[in-house]
Amino acid sequence: MPATTGSPTDHEHLLRSTEFLDHDSPEVRAFVDRVVTDHDAPAREKAVRLYYAVRDDVFYEVYGADLSRAGLRASSVAREGKGFCLHKSVLYAAAVRAVGVPSRLVFGDVRNHLASDRLKEHIGGDVFFHALTSVRLEGRWVRATPVFNKTLCRLYGMSPLEFDGTADSLYHPFDDRGQQHMEFLTMHGEFDDLPHDFVMERMRSQHPNFLKGTGTVGGGSLAEEAGR
Repeated sequence: MPATTGSPTDHEHLLRSTEFLDHDSPEVRAFVDRVVTDHDAPAREKAVRLYYAVRDDVFYEVYGADLSRAGLRASSVAREGKGFCLHKSVLYAAAVRAVGVPSRLVFGDVRNHLASDRLKEHIGGDVFFHALTSVRLEGRWVRATPVFNKTLCRLYGMSPLEFDGTADSLYHPFDDRGQQHMEFLTMHGEFDDLPHDFVMERMRSQHPNFLKGTGTVGGGSLAEEAGR
């Protein structure tokens, strides 16, 4: 399992373009240039702008998501404009590296108390393999989760997660009605790039009914399920 490399004070390797965090691609460069118009702005301001762009401009959808190596590259996510936590975290980690902010991918397991019955049947329960990001701003690491966009949050009765670059942005434990939402169970560590083999092994072992043989998540719509 490819864990984080480099010394605690050496972050140069966490700015590089990689197979999945391919921020030197035309698609990611175009995404960043559209969002960050002032390249001389402070790093935290640029990281926050990119957070909201990934959160709200890349639609959150599990069904139909491509988990192939090509489908999980930041360039593919920027081009398609949709995906779930894996895709959106990859795009955000790549985008902030493009503006000089070191980043890592973080993986864990969460219990989702508000998942629809159909999604839980599809997943095989209410425990989900989950991805987020860790970014280094102003001399410290903070975690950011640019996942659920505002529209989906409104449909599911949740407040969207905010991020100011100074504190962790993680899943709210309760929704707007006080019902329990997300509960972190296990953290699998932080990674310099997407560990595709590890991710797919976890997905197939935890969610055996989730993937088709092609590595594409079966069809449906989270927005429609929220309406029902």
